[in-house]
Amino acid sequence: MGDIRILRPSGLDALITELRSRGFRVVGPTPRGDAIVTGEIRSASDLPQGVGDSQDAATYRLRERGDDAYFGFAAPAQSSKPVFFPAEEVVWRGRRDHERDGHFTVERDIPDSAPIALLGVRSCDLRAVQIHDQVLAGRTHIDAHYVDRRDGTFVVAVACADPAASCFCASMGTGPRPAQTDPQTGAASYDLLLTEILADGDHRFILEVGTDRGRSLADAIATSAGDDADRAAAIAVTDAAAAKQTRAVDAAHVHDVLRASAESPRWEDVASRCLACTNCTLVCPTCFCTTVQDVSDLTGDHAARHRVWDSCFSENFSYIHGGPTRESTKARYRQWITHKLSAWEDQFGMLGCVGCGRCITWCPAGIDITEEAAALGRMATAAGAIGAVG
Repeated sequence: MGDIRILRPSGLDALITELRSRGFRVVGPTPRGDAIVTGEIRSASDLPQGVGDSQDAATYRLRERGDDAYFGFAAPAQSSKPVFFPAEEVVWRGRRDHERDGHFTVERDIPDSAPIALLGVRSCDLRAVQIHDQVLAGRTHIDAHYVDRRDGTFVVAVACADPAASCFCASMGTGPRPAQTDPQTGAASYDLLLTEILADGDHRFILEVGTDRGRSLADAIATSAGDDADRAAAIAVTDAAAAKQTRAVDAAHVHDVLRASAESPRWEDVASRCLACTNCTLVCPTCFCTTVQDVSDLTGDHAARHRVWDSCFSENFSYIHGGPTRESTKARYRQWITHKLSAWEDQFGMLGCVGCGRCITWCPAGIDITEEAAALGRMATAAGAIGAVG
């Protein structure tokens, strides 16, 4: 048995206070307007206590749960991605020094150095961060700003008990319970794992220690000893959550399905519905496409280069030598889903989708990646392009 403890809801404030006292900026789910977003957490009162969500194709609504659950929702509207990989950031700033004959000085912009504590991060979003670790920090040319922000992250993961109708993490092997280690690197996935239990009037968190520094923090707050029965109760919560999920991707075969479907008539069908609005890519926790924008003031004395998120659904994204290489919505949708569910595996050794379902929820046309993948599989099988798939 691992190190298992019981944390009472009143101990959440102590947990947050202890993290902040150790120099961490605590980031987690918080209600803002009509959505649960990822933002700074200063106390337990910032968490979405008693708030749930209803998500389905083109549908997102908050709802009152009628209980005191702090993490009784499926996932925030946006993932943890912007914490380490913001939608817009300054790469460098330049200024003209008139005292030095107009010499132009360029300085790299330095991100805030405060380490991050992710509180309440879901398994799907945690897996997405691990994917970005490989894509942005694990190759020959690293993203220096990402590495600066990601360095020293403390992770307090929360197992998911209430998946949305749009969720399909169970079929992707990315949740609802986070893996103990990163499948690519073997490093610990989390420092602490919480599973919220509300049963028979007893509200508690089963706390599982994942690292030595997680143990150090757990030792500093009030907890009681847990046992094998508590861990079994935690696993039962996520097993039940997985059983609730009705959407799925056939992860074992989807790579080959997409490779065999380059000329499928399904692309015309989905293009007739797709608005190329870029919503799916902007809420996706693994998309990392960017462009740069250079700006200067009216005097020409100050300039800056900004890196901003871009999308493969944008016509200009593939603009090369006088025109876009993917002119049609059909070509752009095919590029997106084929990269996510096939070429990403060729490129990085894993699929680029974690089953969070945000692309389904936030698509105004209600296009469902799981149904598109299934339809492509059926058509490829019928055409004899691949063998029968599940």
